[in-house]
Amino acid sequence: MSSSSLFRRFAAATSTAAGKPATFIVAVLIVVVWAASGPLFGFGDTWQLVINTGTTIITFLMVFLIQNTQNRDSAAVQIKLDELIRSSHAHNALLALEELDDATLERIRKHYCQLAERGRSELDNVEQALAAEPGD
Repeated sequence: MSSSSLFRRFAAATSTAAGKPATFIVAVLIVVVWAASGPLFGFGDTWQLVINTGTTIITFLMVFLIQNTQNRDSAAVQIKLDELIRSSHAHNALLALEELDDATLERIRKHYCQLAERGRSELDNVEQALAAEPGD
């Protein structure tokens, strides 16, 4: 098994575990125990350093694990959207849009905004025609 595969599995499992209610409860309990131990340690600098260091390390590591999971999820969603576009009557030119540069994406977005505006205008015309018809 490759190190990339091991990391992927570890990142997915850690990300899943981090999102569970039990993990949140454990984190709250750690903070409560730390806060309750304040008087024992005189609320000193070392006491504060323990929680600051612990939370900083955990946050630092979780950013990378969660980003890895998010990147994989995002790539999977893009593949699914591409398959839906490919298998429908949509333009195949819309496949893999995420690979295009920002200027091209903005041109395509404006085109679809114009199409949406035309569609809303047509809907307004239908609503006006229905309102003009004699009541039931």
